[in-house]
Amino acid sequence: MSLDFTPTTVDELDPERRPSFRLALVPVLAVVVFLGVGSAVLGLDPHVPLLWSIVFIGAFGHYLGYSWADLYDGIANGLLMGLQALLILFTIYALIATWVDAGTIPAMMYYGLELLTPAVFLPVAAVLAAAVAFAIGSSWTTVGTLGVAFVGIGAGLGVPDPMTVGAVISGAYAGDKQSPLSDTTNLAAGVTNTPLYDHIHRMRTGTAVAFGIAVASFAALGLRAGGEIPVGRVAEIQSALSGTFDLSPLVFLPLLVTFGLALRGYPALPTLVAGVFAGVGTAVFVQGTGFVAAWEVFLNGTEPATGTELVDELLAAGGLTGSAWTITVVVAALALGGLLEKTGTLAVLAHRLSQGVRSSGGLIVGTGISAILINALTAQQYMSIVLPGMTLRNLYEEFSLESDQLSRAVEAAGTPTGALIPWHAGGVFMASATGVPTLEYAPYYLFGLLSPLVLFAMALTGRGVPTERRVETAQHAD
Repeated sequence: MSLDFTPTTVDELDPERRPSFRLALVPVLAVVVFLGVGSAVLGLDPHVPLLWSIVFIGAFGHYLGYSWADLYDGIANGLLMGLQALLILFTIYALIATWVDAGTIPAMMYYGLELLTPAVFLPVAAVLAAAVAFAIGSSWTTVGTLGVAFVGIGAGLGVPDPMTVGAVISGAYAGDKQSPLSDTTNLAAGVTNTPLYDHIHRMRTGTAVAFGIAVASFAALGLRAGGEIPVGRVAEIQSALSGTFDLSPLVFLPLLVTFGLALRGYPALPTLVAGVFAGVGTAVFVQGTGFVAAWEVFLNGTEPATGTELVDELLAAGGLTGSAWTITVVVAALALGGLLEKTGTLAVLAHRLSQGVRSSGGLIVGTGISAILINALTAQQYMSIVLPGMTLRNLYEEFSLESDQLSRAVEAAGTPTGALIPWHAGGVFMASATGVPTLEYAPYYLFGLLSPLVLFAMALTGRGVPTERRVETAQHAD
């Protein structure tokens, strides 16, 4: 990803419009209250409380002296930062539908049910997802393809869907964080002026510890998750799949095209578009779907009729138009994040963090916490990497910390935690692609929970972190 956006620092804010720390807390608290009351208490979809938040922060910006043109620029910057995520969302929805129609996902389910057992399914799903995400550098592509098939396999084995999704997402983000092809990995290195492989090496221990604990936990869960498979369930599912689709090796062509291009280093978006065309072509030439009908599936999704209700539910996909609910949530959340950045709210909060830090360990912990909070407030992981990565660079130099300490902190806490937040682009995508709500899979998304905790534990115990304390300077005095 190219970085076309530079966050505003406190020094760059107009002193007449710069909010105080206490005033900057007002819009943050408003967002928390609106989302909490709207979603948790009133049971509204996140669109409504996000709209309330946008209106409130727009009024807040007007109070500070920002014109509509200024606020619009902020919204535009927020959308620009998330544009790639929006385009990938559109494409993934279409890709899943075309791969169902092509028989690719049904074949992955069919053969997976033959090879896997409930006891080993969860750790195997996590490890395979990590391997694929590392190879192609994309957690979203991994979940949108392999993850969808694993949900079907897990359902056939009697493993609860939230556990399956938690295992797949854990593996996908663990592999993504260590991949030199990943956009977030390159972004974290870029904004902190860290050589890419220095950044990857610095993350290795923390990632291995967090993912190792997660895999061990999934192995323990697997021993009791599936229990006894109901007699005939696997045979019933396989019969429904083989009776509806041609499951010859040719149906894996879309998988080979997509992952092959990714392995050769092609960007995620054109790779996924190629996967869509491969899916449509396979549906036409292997499954016998009409040319027009195949593109209607791309647009409107699938309506499977296998004769088995469970299989029909697993293979139902919304297509391009089915992404509307998800896209509108993400657009609103990105606009909200852009307004928070434009009004100086995020810059003031980051500046106060820099004033309160007194030790290197505390600085790393504070960086991680700020990345998580920015994830929640801006709804996309790029901002959680860019904002602390660019605004805290000088502070790391004051503590004589290498830049890879900063790059590790923003990615270990910023990249994986977005999928834990229901209105975040990552959380919305994972829920939509797998059919499991964010708050249902979140307790089993162990890597997302463990990655920042391991970061904090390493920082506070001094593992791999110099122990220098900050040298007070006049420019940072309260």
